[in-house]
Amino acid sequence: MDPRRSGQDVVRCTLCKDAVAPMYCEVCHIHLCQECVEKHLTDKSNVHKVVTLTQFLSSPKCPDHPTKQCELHCKQCDVPICSQCVISKTHKDHDVIDNMENSKMKKKVLRKDLQELEKFIYPKYQESAAIIKTQKTAQLKNSQKLTSDLKKQGEALHTEIDAIIQSKQTEIDVMESKHKTALDEQEDAINNTITEIKQVIQDLKSLLDTSDVSLVSKYQSRIREFRKLPPKLKIFLPYFNALKINREQLLKQFGSLTASSIETEEEGYTLPSPGAESSPPARSLLDVPQLITELDTKYDSLYCVSCLSDEEIWTRGNKSIMELYNMKGELLRSVLTKSGNTPQDIAVNQSGGLMYADWGDRSINLVSGTQIQTLITLHGWRPKGLCSMSSGDFLVIMTSNDYKQTKVVCYSGTTEKQSIQWDDQGKPLYLPGLLNNKYLSENRNSDICVADYDAGAIVVVSAAGKLHFRYTGPPSTPRESFRPVGITTDSQGNILTSDFDNHRIHIIDQDGHFLRYIHNCGLQLPLGLCVDSKDNLFVAEWGTCKVKKIQYYK
Repeated sequence: MDPRRSGQDVVRCTLCKDAVAPMYCEVCHIHLCQECVEKHLTDKSNVHKVVTLTQFLSSPKCPDHPTKQCELHCKQCDVPICSQCVISKTHKDHDVIDNMENSKMKKKVLRKDLQELEKFIYPKYQESAAIIKTQKTAQLKNSQKLTSDLKKQGEALHTEIDAIIQSKQTEIDVMESKHKTALDEQEDAINNTITEIKQVIQDLKSLLDTSDVSLVSKYQSRIREFRKLPPKLKIFLPYFNALKINREQLLKQFGSLTASSIETEEEGYTLPSPGAESSPPARSLLDVPQLITELDTKYDSLYCVSCLSDEEIWTRGNKSIMELYNMKGELLRSVLTKSGNTPQDIAVNQSGGLMYADWGDRSINLVSGTQIQTLITLHGWRPKGLCSMSSGDFLVIMTSNDYKQTKVVCYSGTTEKQSIQWDDQGKPLYLPGLLNNKYLSENRNSDICVADYDAGAIVVVSAAGKLHFRYTGPPSTPRESFRPVGITTDSQGNILTSDFDNHRIHIIDQDGHFLRYIHNCGLQLPLGLCVDSKDNLFVAEWGTCKVKKIQYYK
């Protein structure tokens, strides 16, 4: 009977031929029932080794000794061997352990590998796959935007060229009209004189043929008049001095694409850093940040600031009006909210449009020219903060109507793409709160950073929603109060947050390590934050209602 038969076959005892045989003698190569085991062991003619049939079947057959099962394992060679292999030249003096013991040790390794795969490696790959999807969406949208911008620039260039051509054509038409009028007048005068001369010639011929002395005596000569020939017109015809088109100069004036690059970074389980943009040059922080300028606003309390450009900033305070200022402190534009409510938060999207969150009517709105479009109306939730993403999507942090839950939701237009609320243990990532805002910002590595005032922490998650870290203040001051409010990120991936109660700004890196404070520049109750393209920091001071522009990089 084949010992490797399927489980459906019943193995019978070799000795009694009747009972089911759960045991096997590896020396005599016979199947044994429980009763025959004792009888078999009384046979002193050989040293028997009786094992369970399951153990025997699980041991592989020895390739060098076909009648033997590999009940042992050679540590040096890491292969299963039989008892006869132990004394062979191949495995002589090698460390040998029982096959079952080796199996137990291997299973420990298997469990460890399984744990690492399930808890660390597999989630990292899932996270990377999610990031790739985000990158592909961002890349597609960026390509579409580049194509649109290129088309608009081409249309603008054509419009300018058409305007130049029209202007030159008008000049040609005016010159042609002027010249034609002068020539017409000259031609008419000459033709009139020719007619008169022809008539005089006819009269003279008639007089020469007449015998009437009276008519001849009345003749008055006009020769002197006709000898004075008409002045000749000198017309200098214009010509078009066509300049040779300089392609390089035209390309410079038309615009250019920034360089694109793809970088990979290998570090443990970390896959390539998200984001298709090339990394900016590393910059050093100033030992003493410098106050560049400060602007007075017209609010009674100032909450938020958002950069439209390096020279223009949107602000929002305790009024239902959002105001745009330039760096001279001049008010350029005011926008009244659609509902008349005070906006909860503001953000400038990738197209330069102003977005705002309305707590009162639970909506997210976009200001387009003189029109305000409601993008989203929440149900069961109220918006607290929002930010625009590099992909063109936007994030909203919101609290449930009963103030018991808080979550971050990613929207593409009016479509919800992702909701982030719980950590891997099913615990809430963000602490609900009734009175205080929760601001958020997207970092250049696609991390989502939230200033959680109620929890006294900066909560940072990956693009896939996995908790990256919590920052609760520098390790050197563990007992000091920390209540972050405003938050922003810069080109270096550093995170800046306003420590409202302590009148300062914390700068931490993208992994949550404290770098330094900004606690000079006369900061008083700093709240909203944003940075421009040059990494200048704008700080909205709640009490003074001033916006301070601060340089903190060398």
